[in-house]
Amino acid sequence: MPRIPPATRKALLTLHLITSLGWLGADLVLLTLGIAAQRGADPAVVYPVAGLVGTVLFAPLSVLVWLVGVASALLTPWGLVRHRWVLVKLVITTVMVGLVLFLLTPNLRHASALGAALPARDRADLVIAPAVSTSLMIIATVLSTYKPWGRRPARPTGARHTSAAASPARNAPQDRATTRKSTVLR
Repeated sequence: MPRIPPATRKALLTLHLITSLGWLGADLVLLTLGIAAQRGADPAVVYPVAGLVGTVLFAPLSVLVWLVGVASALLTPWGLVRHRWVLVKLVITTVMVGLVLFLLTPNLRHASALGAALPARDRADLVIAPAVSTSLMIIATVLSTYKPWGRRPARPTGARHTSAAASPARNAPQDRATTRKSTVLR
């Protein structure tokens, strides 16, 4: 894993926060537009705006958040799959990006083209999808804040199956307390 200087790591974290907040903000705009259309706002105005926000802002931000998040994980000590919370965030974000690119964006373009002629079932989808994605983004934020579950267990490798005698560093004391205990027992 390549190490990056602290200033670069902070810049990457800042970029990740900015893009993530932008993604959440765009999602909340889509949710607000969907609710407005459900409550009687002019669909000929609401759905073209939702289509514009979805294709120009929301979809590109989703890809950018994923790319910056993966880069952050690979270039920092957190690692991509070393910690469970990072792995869960990766899965959530990957699924969301796929849904945004292959379902939501085409649906928003369709709604934009139909405007007031959009069927009621499709109108409901344009409220449900942003509500679910907002919930998932909040879950990802909580995972980033609390970092639950700790590290994933290390997988045994061929080098780890060697005998203890072949690896003197493995038998070395880890701290002063261990050193004192081993000295007293001798």
